[in-house]
Amino acid sequence: MSALAPEQALAKAADAGIHCLRIPTPFAVGRVNCYLLEDEPLTLIDTGPNSGKALDELQSQLAERGHSIEDLELVIVTHQHIDHLGLVEIVVQRSGAEVAALGIATERLANFDEDAEAEDRFAVELMLRNGIPEEVTVALRSVSRSFRGWGSHVTVTRPLADGEEIVFRDRTLRALHRPGHSPSDTVFWDEERRILIAADHLIAHISSNPLLARPLDGSPGRPKALVTYLESMRKTREMPAEIVLSGHGEPIVDHVGLIDDRFAQHERRKEKIFKLIAERPRSGYELAQALWGNVAVTQAFLTLSEVIGHADLLVHEGRIAEVEDGETIRYEAVGPDTSNDGGG
Repeated sequence: MSALAPEQALAKAADAGIHCLRIPTPFAVGRVNCYLLEDEPLTLIDTGPNSGKALDELQSQLAERGHSIEDLELVIVTHQHIDHLGLVEIVVQRSGAEVAALGIATERLANFDEDAEAEDRFAVELMLRNGIPEEVTVALRSVSRSFRGWGSHVTVTRPLADGEEIVFRDRTLRALHRPGHSPSDTVFWDEERRILIAADHLIAHISSNPLLARPLDGSPGRPKALVTYLESMRKTREMPAEIVLSGHGEPIVDHVGLIDDRFAQHERRKEKIFKLIAERPRSGYELAQALWGNVAVTQAFLTLSEVIGHADLLVHEGRIAEVEDGETIRYEAVGPDTSNDGGG
């Protein structure tokens, strides 16, 4: 475990030429952490959303470091969410910077509007199949469409393979694919300094949501986002990182302890969901309502992703089954109640 406090971790990262730029977003998560690498090439990791306020603050915070947008030579995109990539197009137009991102995500990033529409169709179909009323899906789709202006097309000029190194003058970063929160989540590992730039793969103050999303390779079927995310966290747990720089909030200085806490949280939630299903068969929406009440309406897709993710774990363990009930999927218990009373 690192002995550093979060503010010491930020200072140590800054001494290594990695500076946190906290850029405002219009979303409940608050500011997004972008990272300026003062190296050759001069690099920005994530940009913030496409808004005048975000652009003004990005320019201002770069100026505090003696730089401008026009000075940037490389932009690295960690994943496909709009609070992280919305200003990429503007930054590239003004700087001529190269854009690096996970290679298998390049087509999706380039076709932002079409991809967002396809993602919405996927989400609506999934919500309807899991018992969410149609009027709720209509409202959520309208909200989703209103958010698209915060995003941007991203033309990737430097596609990265999982495990590929980016060599700078003073450091080497290794790109590591860590899907789960999104299919394209990529972390960047500075092995020499034991610093991991993790974006939303790990966040100290909130658990990264394993959001259900279409597979990057276009394969059919529903991905198992939480199963994937737990496996990604297991890989990250084994890394000898001293500092993990997150996409939101403060740096993480004990990633092993945090990941173990997250494993325990998911275990408790899984058992809570099993108890509800053991009482009687329920749809994903009914489970979300039992757990979160009205939040299951206002944040229907988010809570459904949580429920389905944990149900996938129970299906894998052979304790529940997905059952077709007309047009709705319900979960029913098929195995013994081997849970312990943990709370969630």
